[in-house]
Amino acid sequence: MYTNIKTYSFQLGVLGEKKYNRIIPIFLPFEGCPHRCIFCAQDKQTGLGYGGSKISLSDNLANLFTRLKKEKNTFSSEKLLPEIAFYGGTFTLLPTASMQLCLNMVKQCLAEGLISGARCSTRPDAVSPAILTKLKAAGINLIELGVQSFSNIALSLVRRGYTQHIIKEGCYNILSAGLRLGIQLLPGMPGSTAEVFLNDVEQSLEQNPACLRFYPCLVVDGTQLADIWRKGLYQPWDINTTVKILGKGLVRAWSKKIPVIRLSLAPEDTLEASILAGPRHPALGSMIQGEALFHLIYEKVKQIGQSPSSVCLPSFCKGFFYGHAGMLKKHWASIGINSVNIQWSNTINYGKLIFL
Repeated sequence: MYTNIKTYSFQLGVLGEKKYNRIIPIFLPFEGCPHRCIFCAQDKQTGLGYGGSKISLSDNLANLFTRLKKEKNTFSSEKLLPEIAFYGGTFTLLPTASMQLCLNMVKQCLAEGLISGARCSTRPDAVSPAILTKLKAAGINLIELGVQSFSNIALSLVRRGYTQHIIKEGCYNILSAGLRLGIQLLPGMPGSTAEVFLNDVEQSLEQNPACLRFYPCLVVDGTQLADIWRKGLYQPWDINTTVKILGKGLVRAWSKKIPVIRLSLAPEDTLEASILAGPRHPALGSMIQGEALFHLIYEKVKQIGQSPSSVCLPSFCKGFFYGHAGMLKKHWASIGINSVNIQWSNTINYGKLIFL
């Protein structure tokens, strides 16, 4: 009979813990932006071109409203109602008429029970208490800040136009207004090193966000960053570097139960055709998650000084446990973990190691 059993449990964020509301994006590329940052290619990321949608904003919103009404009967409970999100520009600096169209749409959708909430993205220096009060009154419940980095040097290099102090002030304003906070980071951008990014993650977690996004920096044709890259003055991270560094950042977020809801840009044909350099791979997100899980368990095994007799993990980890094309199998084997001593569970959302 074993009398010296050691059990170690660890957080895995909230991945797989609940069903998330589907987010329906409304893209407003460059709308409201005071200037264009050197890395930005919203026209290609959204597939809408520089001028945005070919139809008017009012028609776009009306079409979405009609679609939501048709879909309403397909949702089994309020928890599964979608959110709408205004992305691609600086929402809080939109022309008054455009913003009001969007907010009226949010109000109407909420009144008719078509959505569970709404969010928008903006800059840290464009979230005054007055505008936040207006957004909350209309039904916006989460503001995602395009922070990119907390490093003043990195922010200056990409010409963001604000400092770390302004970022923290913006985060404070959002939470003080009773809104939830999202933070978007751009690892690998000019001035961003592994140390800088991991500090960015720590600084982000200190702001009490509801969610994070990690968007590894890409060199996209048509941006100022592409010109800098062509001159040999900037080199983006490669895939291996990105996976290892973002994996460490993901572990930190998991430890605080903060979901990282994106680990790369969403696929878009115009974006894929325009990428000149940088860490782009269709399985990048799962590669990062697999690296994070291995890093977390490896460090504990090293600390204990022996391999675990068994490992229990939530079933949602199956998709990334062995890494892309099984690339992590030999790493797991090196610390005594294989298909024989792994248990999968549909009832837990954390990991557990058992040492005999």
